[in-house]
Amino acid sequence: MQQHRPAHLPRPTSRPPREEPQAVTLRRRLAELRGPAVAPRPLDARALAALAANPGCKRRALLDGAGVDKGALATALGSPAAFGQSQFAFMRGNAFEARVKADGGAELMRLLHQGFGEPGEPPGDVPVPDLTAAGPEGRAARTALALREATASGGWALLDHPMLALEVAGSPAYLEPDAVVVHPDGTWTVVEIKSFPMIDGSADAAKVGAAARQSAVYVLALERVAAATDGAEVGHRVLLVCPKDFSNLPTASVVDVRKQRAVTRRQLTRLTRIEDIAAALPEGTTFDPECSAEELDSAVESVTAAYAPECLAACELAFHCRAKARAAGAVEALGRSVRGELGGLTTVEEVLAAAAGKEGDPADPTVAALLRAAALRAEALEGPVRSSDAGEGAASGAVESRAEESVVADAASPARSRPRARGTSRPRTAPEAAAPDAATPRGNSVQDPGSTACR
Repeated sequence: MQQHRPAHLPRPTSRPPREEPQAVTLRRRLAELRGPAVAPRPLDARALAALAANPGCKRRALLDGAGVDKGALATALGSPAAFGQSQFAFMRGNAFEARVKADGGAELMRLLHQGFGEPGEPPGDVPVPDLTAAGPEGRAARTALALREATASGGWALLDHPMLALEVAGSPAYLEPDAVVVHPDGTWTVVEIKSFPMIDGSADAAKVGAAARQSAVYVLALERVAAATDGAEVGHRVLLVCPKDFSNLPTASVVDVRKQRAVTRRQLTRLTRIEDIAAALPEGTTFDPECSAEELDSAVESVTAAYAPECLAACELAFHCRAKARAAGAVEALGRSVRGELGGLTTVEEVLAAAAGKEGDPADPTVAALLRAAALRAEALEGPVRSSDAGEGAASGAVESRAEESVVADAASPARSRPRARGTSRPRTAPEAAAPDAATPRGNSVQDPGSTACR
């Protein structure tokens, strides 16, 4: 009987390709956008607060997520940023921060104890854990461990320049606050040290607001660590330390950042994920500053932006975006409030055409408001309604007469206001030359007070 041997299938010559993790693919894609030889620029809390203030700008979200140096990119595009911090300001800020944290943070703990109204004497010999580690990921993990240990000990602790991680548009951002203080009850307080002065107990409102938004980002990052720590709670009040008056002595004020935290958290959730923005770019797009200006301009324009005049104080590419918005006639260049009032009209040409009655539906409230404004402007330029041509001529003649008198008065005012030397005579006008000595009611002649005859 013939035996049938089982048929063996041929073995595959090669293994099927294994799919790469999404994080590795995104990291490689961002490196291509940044440039092969360009180191990533870290995203700090100040840039993150500015990004949260304009969540609709995909251009900034992608460039910040990829670590592109926007200052170098703006210079390569021919629109360098006109703002920055001087080296003197850096040195002054570092020296002031070192003074605040001297002697193991004794002065800082005194300011915090006084600002929060803690009972008793300020704590002394507060432990400062070592947070050194390799890379930002290692420092963030070491900071989380130090926070858990300090909370479990039930005492005071001061963390000098901890590293925190916060996910922004699907990419991790590493933040470094000036200090974080752990209270005995498990509360964590963010400390922000600034070099602008606090005069008579108050500081510049704009600078304090910027510091509050920056501190709100730190609070959001700390809440992620506190969620995994038993008995920990992040305080909504931060300690702002500034120089007192015009000296280098530190003073502090407690700032409530609950509003800034809520706004920043809501805006960060509205950001489009970076991988979605990068996937929509053309193949070969790069923001390497070594490329030509034409290639960079094409790459930048491939990502949509949401320009607003407020970007001039927070983004290095603001001048480039403003020039493009003006060239396109976009109403965004006039401000967000104007853009919101104009509704569906997106360009200046459309607005002018709607005001002239050439385009748009008169039933549209925006178009009706523009027509009414154009009518009021035309009426104001034409002047009051006149009943006859004679009246129009008389009115125009009166206007011309007043204009001539104004011109003569303006021309004579420099001569009247110019100081004259003692003993010199004032130059006379034509009527005075015709009648040099006008008679007074008593018959005496009027002498020129600036002439030599007046003694």
